Amino acid sequence: MKKFRKVLDGLSSSSQGAVASPSCSSAAGTPPTPQDIHVQETLVSENFHICKTVRHGFPYQPTCLAFDPVQKILAIGSRTGGIRILGRPGVDCYSQHESGAAVLQLQFLINEGALVTACADDTLHLWNLRQRRPAVLHSLKFNRERITFCHIPFQSKWLYVGTERGNTHIVNIESFVLSGYVIMWNKAIELATKAHPGPVVHLSDSPKDECKLLIGFESGTVVQWDLRAKKVDFRIYYDEAIHSVSWHHEGKQFMCSHSDGSLTMWNLRNTARPIQITYPHGKILKEGRKESCKPILKVEYKTSRNSSEPYIIFSGGLSYDKAGGRRPTLTIMHGKAITVLEMDHPIVEFLVLCDTPYSNEIQDPYAVVLLLEKDFIMVDLTQSNFPIFENPYPMDIHESPVTCTAYFAECPPDIIPVLYSVGAKQKKTGYSHKEWPVSGGTWTLGSQTYPEVIVTGHADGSVKFWDASAITLQMLYKLKTSKVFENPDAGEGRAVELVEEDPYAIQMVSWCPQSRLFCVVGISAHVILYRFSKHDANTEIVSLEVRPQFDSDDVISPSETENNPSSHSPQMPGSPGNGSQDSLHYLKVKSRPVQMPPGYQAELVVQLQWVDREPPQQITSLDINSAYGLLAFGSCNGLVVVDYIQKTILRRVSTLDLYGAADPFQRLTRSLRKNRQSTSGLTELSDNQVAMDMERSKSPTSDHVNGHCISPTSQPCSVGKSRNPGAPEGPRLTRRGPGRPPFRKAQSAACMEISLPVSSITEAESRENSSSRSRSSSVSSIDHDTKEAVTTLQFGESYGRKGDSLPTACLWVGTSLGVVLLLPICIPTERERLEEPVTMGPSGTVLMLKGSVLCFSFLNCGGTLIQSPYEVWREPNVPEDPDEPRRRKLVNLSPLSSQEACGDGHLAVVCSEKQAKVILMPTQAVLFTHNVTESSFLLRADVVSVGNSVCLACFCANGHVMTLSLPSLRLLIDTNYLPLTHVRIARTFVFTNGGQALYLTSPTEIQRIAYSQEMTDNLQDMLGELFTPIETPEAQNKGFLKGFFGGNAQTFDREELFGEAAAGKASRSLAQHIPGPMGLENVRAAAGGVVGDLARARIALEQRGERLGELEERTTLMLKSAETFSTHAHQVMLKHKDKKWYQL
Repeated sequence: MKKFRKVLDGLSSSSQGAVASPSCSSAAGTPPTPQDIHVQETLVSENFHICKTVRHGFPYQPTCLAFDPVQKILAIGSRTGGIRILGRPGVDCYSQHESGAAVLQLQFLINEGALVTACADDTLHLWNLRQRRPAVLHSLKFNRERITFCHIPFQSKWLYVGTERGNTHIVNIESFVLSGYVIMWNKAIELATKAHPGPVVHLSDSPKDECKLLIGFESGTVVQWDLRAKKVDFRIYYDEAIHSVSWHHEGKQFMCSHSDGSLTMWNLRNTARPIQITYPHGKILKEGRKESCKPILKVEYKTSRNSSEPYIIFSGGLSYDKAGGRRPTLTIMHGKAITVLEMDHPIVEFLVLCDTPYSNEIQDPYAVVLLLEKDFIMVDLTQSNFPIFENPYPMDIHESPVTCTAYFAECPPDIIPVLYSVGAKQKKTGYSHKEWPVSGGTWTLGSQTYPEVIVTGHADGSVKFWDASAITLQMLYKLKTSKVFENPDAGEGRAVELVEEDPYAIQMVSWCPQSRLFCVVGISAHVILYRFSKHDANTEIVSLEVRPQFDSDDVISPSETENNPSSHSPQMPGSPGNGSQDSLHYLKVKSRPVQMPPGYQAELVVQLQWVDREPPQQITSLDINSAYGLLAFGSCNGLVVVDYIQKTILRRVSTLDLYGAADPFQRLTRSLRKNRQSTSGLTELSDNQVAMDMERSKSPTSDHVNGHCISPTSQPCSVGKSRNPGAPEGPRLTRRGPGRPPFRKAQSAACMEISLPVSSITEAESRENSSSRSRSSSVSSIDHDTKEAVTTLQFGESYGRKGDSLPTACLWVGTSLGVVLLLPICIPTERERLEEPVTMGPSGTVLMLKGSVLCFSFLNCGGTLIQSPYEVWREPNVPEDPDEPRRRKLVNLSPLSSQEACGDGHLAVVCSEKQAKVILMPTQAVLFTHNVTESSFLLRADVVSVGNSVCLACFCANGHVMTLSLPSLRLLIDTNYLPLTHVRIARTFVFTNGGQALYLTSPTEIQRIAYSQEMTDNLQDMLGELFTPIETPEAQNKGFLKGFFGGNAQTFDREELFGEAAAGKASRSLAQHIPGPMGLENVRAAAGGVVGDLARARIALEQRGERLGELEERTTLMLKSAETFSTHAHQVMLKHKDKKWYQL
């Protein structure tokens, strides 16, 4: 007890500002009883509401692209029916079609605040963008024909729709109903043509005459249709299929791209044959035949004021025979210069951005937007080397597959600037010096923002820190854990055979923002501890090797006995036992001093040794405490505690040995070593093998969902028979499986194959019913040949035994059998911390729950959350004064420092897959118990702060999100909000303070949600505005002569042709109109709010004044011109007045 008091004296106290309950009447120093605990809970059901906030990352499986050149916003459609609309940084909106059908095409109503989407279910949707969350105004479902292409002319309210049958229909945008005007395919082609022309692949109006509609068919036929005369002006035929068509801005010629890699140029004066046929990347071989080329999927033909040569930009067309011909390319032809840009991923679509929205003006292209299958880039056309723009959006989350996530809210205010300062040095160079062209919308920083950081671990061993404040996401800093190890040597033999491509994949992370300590767990059963420094350093990384714990009845050879005199002795680097074949490692820590840049610098690496040349089981839990200087991690085999200050293994014990003589299950010991199956052929487990492992496994959720006993490679903790012939028979608890399958390639959390059925709730419930017996913590469940894993760990100030009167440092341990253990720790004073060893007392069972233990948390008697002690960060790479060594500054938020009137003691909140309990320490009396779920199981549980109180937030396998009050465990909300459609959700779902959570909704996207009403209410102010009132630029005046000779585009009234009075009504069976939730008249008036109305009125007045001024100037100029003309005419008349006709 004196040692415990010395520890407390060495820790500086800091009050947390908790409000003690007035009902606590116990005297100070007297442990409270359950009758003394009466916390005034403030949270009610009305404080919670669940909604999605924002989605970050690259749109998964993108399909199409659109751009509004006036509003300067960009839209991306996806195969899952999603739409991402992007503007300036902060303007990022996600919307989803209810049908989930793939989005085939997007069309902006330029500068109208509306968007038309064409989906794979042959439905057109009109979206209103004049509100922060876009909504569908109208829908039109085609019943008899399939949509293949759409086109809407600028400043038109009529949409042209091409179909698979070759017909072209016309839709009124305002009413969203079909016109009776239809261009049938059999009227568009010659009567003598016997073959069907194929689907419509292109529609566009002529830049010269809006009455002319160019229709491109897949077979190679192009038709110009006169809308007013209802007849064909000309038809062209080509032997190769057409993929796209692009007009010259003068409307006298156009270009087509074809499936044989050719480009054809057509002139309207002579449509019998193309005026030019080019194969940009093909050559004529010696034999006279053409070189085989890839199809050119899209071509853009643009003119520029600065050059007489046009830009011809197209995708594809490379020769199959050329080296690298299999890589996707974008070709930019400008005059004689041909630039080929190779892409890392296939091109989905590209757009050329131009200054003007008018198709009959010189285009002046300035950028190319490229939508790839897994990337989004923009090329600057204004510079000769065509650099790319620096992307302001977080589109590289999936640069390496995401394997784990962590979410930290209310971080210290200085942590984000510090991470940004060191991360800025990692940025790439060579970007375009111009600003990002997609600059539409408006966004302001919300009033209620606080520092938030998201941490993602990846399959290549990298860790990324993201600034997630104010619902934005910007990368701060990237850490590469693979630099700690030597490059793998091909001569490693067995180790190389068992470990494949991703040995550095991150399984879990632990971060203390206050002390800036960071710890990662890798798939190769290694733990790396990092310290943050603003300066570079050249230091040696300390490496510790840990041998998995054996039981007392193991058969150990004499050499092993000599090398391992004690089962609890730490294994240090260079010890005799490390030279045996059991110390085989695939990853070797660098033994030489390593030059480390500013940022997180590796200090310590702990590796689990291989046993009998087999990889160790994966690490299942992790916790670190900077005030204690301790690091703890658990696995399927047991628990390891490391003193990272003294660089020693403090304790290494099997899960069974944690109980000592107080094993509640009274299990028999058995040998760790077993008959091992051949590992050949186990790289991919068969269905039968998985079924066998799951049958013998105790808890599929703990083993395969919550990260316990399972790595990102999704291999279960297999079990087997004992190898020791003298071992007693009967049910035993095993801790190591036979022939553990070798490491496979680390899959991302989005595509991990685990044994949790998530295809439907019915299957999940049936699986739950079949395994309900194995999920219990009863002795009968131990009869199965299972192993007990350490599933969660938590350092904190608590009472190690019932009789303790003062809190001490403790380690709370939760296992997969639902058992909670408590290990008291005696830490020397600050002066003796470097010399005196840290000691750990024997553990005692605190309580048992149903299912695997998920989380711990601690409250004082007033119901306030108690934060774990921590060390205040200090710069490690600063020379110390030998006369005055620096002392650590500790902040200890113990139960005693956070309460006075309530006496000693605190509340411990423990949650498992099935249950939640609140116990009173040190009496260990259970105050409240709540069975969270009976038919399913919890995947994630966290104690979080919401408002000025705390609650227990839970995410269930059946898709329910629940919150429970603390400490009474009263159900506040239970919403079936998130269907568990994929296991990635289960692997990556995390809660954080402030009523927020996130999960990986696709392999490339992070979805953030809010579950507090306050956060939901503030969300509207935090989102950006997609539409801003902007005056439409006026068309250029091309002059009298050019207009006289047909240079200006001819306009016509489409209403006269397509309206119901002229064209009649379309067949009701052809398409069905589905009205949206908003009215017909709200397309332009739905921005909402008095501020928006005033802004539009002000802009309208300014525009009116400008136009009146321009009108006055034009009137004056016309008057002067008329006077000048009159004067010249009078002079000419006087000159020729008296002359005869033959004298003229």
